[in-house]
Amino acid sequence: MPSRLRGRIGTLQAAMVAVPRDRRGPVVDPDVLTAVAPACRAHERLRFDYTAHPGAATRREVEPYRLVNWGRRWYLLAWDLGRADWRTFRVDRLRPRVPTGPRFTPRDLPEEDVAERVTPAVGTVESVDDHTCVLHTGADAIETLAVYLGMLNADFHVADPLELVAHLRTLAARYTAATP
Repeated sequence: MPSRLRGRIGTLQAAMVAVPRDRRGPVVDPDVLTAVAPACRAHERLRFDYTAHPGAATRREVEPYRLVNWGRRWYLLAWDLGRADWRTFRVDRLRPRVPTGPRFTPRDLPEEDVAERVTPAVGTVESVDDHTCVLHTGADAIETLAVYLGMLNADFHVADPLELVAHLRTLAARYTAATP
């Protein structure tokens, strides 16, 4: 491997944490990863335009710490200067602004495992009683979420959103029509 690529790969490896699960997700531009990883390694502030899930665009300035890989989905763990708190950002939703900012003195990372920080972004299960639980999750599209629910291999009830309820009814009719 050429030395110029070895250095870039080494920088990316030093800044990331892999979560051992096979998840599907959006494709992340490698140029974004190779722009974020050096800022993590060099402890340089990072400015970027960010599109939140509902589509709201914001400009953020952070102290980047780690890239977390969850299957094909990438997250940035960073101290958000504007919110004075730890945040995770979906890397496919950010556009770095160059140049990076000044160096910063690293803070102590949160007590929990860095990979655990992205769990709320992926989904959590809340126990209701001995036989029931609530799954809090999301997906890039209602259709994807419907497929994930079907793969649970368990009975479930969907309360909201109404778009998901409607899509599940469409799928149920489609599956019923496909079988004799």
